[in-house]
Amino acid sequence: MRMAFGSLSAAWRAGLLLLGLATAMAADPSDAAARTLRLVAFGDSLSAGYQLAQNDAFPSRLEAALKARGHNVVIENASVSGDTASGGLERLDWGVAEDTDLVILELGANDALRGIDPRITEQALDEIITKLRSRNIQVLLAGMMAPRNNGPDYVAAFDAIYPRLAERHGIPLYPFFLDGVQGRADLNLADGIHPNPSGVRVIVERILPVVEKTLAALPAR
Repeated sequence: MRMAFGSLSAAWRAGLLLLGLATAMAADPSDAAARTLRLVAFGDSLSAGYQLAQNDAFPSRLEAALKARGHNVVIENASVSGDTASGGLERLDWGVAEDTDLVILELGANDALRGIDPRITEQALDEIITKLRSRNIQVLLAGMMAPRNNGPDYVAAFDAIYPRLAERHGIPLYPFFLDGVQGRADLNLADGIHPNPSGVRVIVERILPVVEKTLAALPAR
């Protein structure tokens, strides 16, 4: 009887151990499918939703599109109208929470509009990316293009910033945030610069595959 009892106890303990392991595996917070991925749109008025309702702004539209495709995500709108790359760097530490999984970095348009030296813009963006990666936060870099009336030298220097940074840091790049929207009156507000709700939908449709690919490659946290 003692041996039978001992064998039963061993089997019982083994069963409890297996049950505990199964429970722990099911509750593993590193499983991306079982937790909410936290994204931050960190940019200027183009992603902030200038003169748009909150639900029409880029972060809200992108979040809705990702959820419709089965992604468990929340996107914070941490974009500030009028911000430059240097302004973004100044507010980075308090503008992006520690539990963020991915930052969509969209800055530089105001630098180009103001004719800021591209070297200053690149340095600020480089520091933003470096700081985020040091915090184990992935970055998707949204590129920008300088207005062509800035002159060929400025345009060449500015447009090269984003591919160079993406290569330097090994991060994904969406080459031009306003792709398919810039220059189209039907997709912009009356100022001809900021996307209207229809323009935001185009931006989301075009960037969505890149965001999904980036999310799929996120390491466990």
